Amino acid sequence: MATLFYILGGIVLLVVILALIAPKNYHVSRAIEIEKPLPEVFEYLKYVKNQDHWSPWKKKDPKMRQEFKGTDGKAGFISSWEGNKQVGVGEQEIRKIIKNKSIETELRFLKPFKSQSDAYLNVDKIDNNKTKVTWGFSGENKFPGSIFMIFMNMDKAVGKDFEEGLADLKSVLEK
Repeated sequence: MATLFYILGGIVLLVVILALIAPKNYHVSRAIEIEKPLPEVFEYLKYVKNQDHWSPWKKKDPKMRQEFKGTDGKAGFISSWEGNKQVGVGEQEIRKIIKNKSIETELRFLKPFKSQSDAYLNVDKIDNNKTKVTWGFSGENKFPGSIFMIFMNMDKAVGKDFEEGLADLKSVLEK
């Protein structure tokens, strides 16, 4: 009986230690330069439906079911999806648009696991015909899921998708 007590105590202690050292937040972003004027790039980016042309997740499941509520390009617009295991189930809501500066959205994943992240697309003028686009997202790692983040590098896992998506965005806009 004492052995069982020590084993259970050890497991509880291990979980507490892991919870204390686990990363509490994550942030992933990537950027690319696009040979187009900033207003033109921003006008394209503010419409969530345009992501179908460059999103890496749309390529992972071209048959995903999508639904839309509200007016695309305006705060409050919601894009919902249900796809295969690679894209899961969730929704993206436009929270704030600052003209020619940023589009802020909230990502709510429902499956394969529940989570919420703040996402953004920022644009910066490099010159009259060149725009820097930064795509990123951030959020909190809540217990007990935060423990798994010790063993997973979110930047590596999602960063590749962001790089692929931005390269496709560049191709679409520079045609």
